[in-house]
Amino acid sequence: MKRRTLLATAPLAALPLAGAFAPATARAAQPADFSGFLAGLSNRARQQGVPDSIVTQALGGLAPDSRVIHLDSHQPEFTLTWAQYSARVVTQARIKDGHAKELALRPIFANLRRRFGVDAAPMMGIWGIETDFGVIQGNFQVIDSLATLAWFRNSTFFANEAIAAMKIAARGDAPLPGLIGSWAGAMGQPQFMPSVYLTTAVNYSGQGTPNIWTSVPDTLASIANYLNKSHWIPGLPSSEPVLIPAGFNAGLAGRDHRLPLARWRQLGVHRLADAAILPPTTEASLLLPDGPTGAAYLAYANFTSIRRYNPSDLYALAVGELGRLIAA
Repeated sequence: MKRRTLLATAPLAALPLAGAFAPATARAAQPADFSGFLAGLSNRARQQGVPDSIVTQALGGLAPDSRVIHLDSHQPEFTLTWAQYSARVVTQARIKDGHAKELALRPIFANLRRRFGVDAAPMMGIWGIETDFGVIQGNFQVIDSLATLAWFRNSTFFANEAIAAMKIAARGDAPLPGLIGSWAGAMGQPQFMPSVYLTTAVNYSGQGTPNIWTSVPDTLASIANYLNKSHWIPGLPSSEPVLIPAGFNAGLAGRDHRLPLARWRQLGVHRLADAAILPPTTEASLLLPDGPTGAAYLAYANFTSIRRYNPSDLYALAVGELGRLIAA
């Protein structure tokens, strides 16, 4: 399994956004190009139904954000082991804080479980790792960041996200100044990209527009909806720690090699006493993120659902671990 991952700013998510992340394809952008780029982006937004007043307010007088360019050009990349990564994101302080929040929010979690079939553990894991339970959301104007990245990278992905952000303002969900998030354009407590917000964010009460910036119920409902749309299976963990015998054949490990639990047991993989009761036919993969002498995990179908939120094995393992410890 690859152990190369981006170390983002706190709360140290492997990648800074939900749903998708466009790879860096930066070009040698020239400041003189920006006005022409904005004119093209403005025309595209209008063609997609964004009112002229929103386009003008969002893009009028905009200049490239040098902070975004700096961060995009100097992303700190590290080769982290699972032991190092998990020690940074699955901390005792975060577990303690998360447990207190989970207790206080149990009525909301019970309702979301009924509506979406998603338990509290994965929601708490994602919420905690993405923004430290809403504390660290970023302080960038999302459209400024997205327009800068679209121009600097010559990226259709970020241009489309900038238009999606304008559509959020156009439909009255949030004013343009209220669209705040990370330098890469991920928004609010769940760190949704604007396109993900438009398709997935929900209002917990069912009345009004989703508020993923200051509303905890809306944030959790939106995460639950995301997982539900990613084919989350109720009652199934995403991953769990296991023990393997000395001399275990590490060639059997990997996300793409799935076996029933009964077969893993025959091979000497030992599930822990507090593990969820699952049918012996349940398929799982064995992950050895630090090799055969490090920690071992079984990953289930829901592991894939979390990887749709962020395509990193370390991230998905950390979500599972943090959520499991919080909900224990």
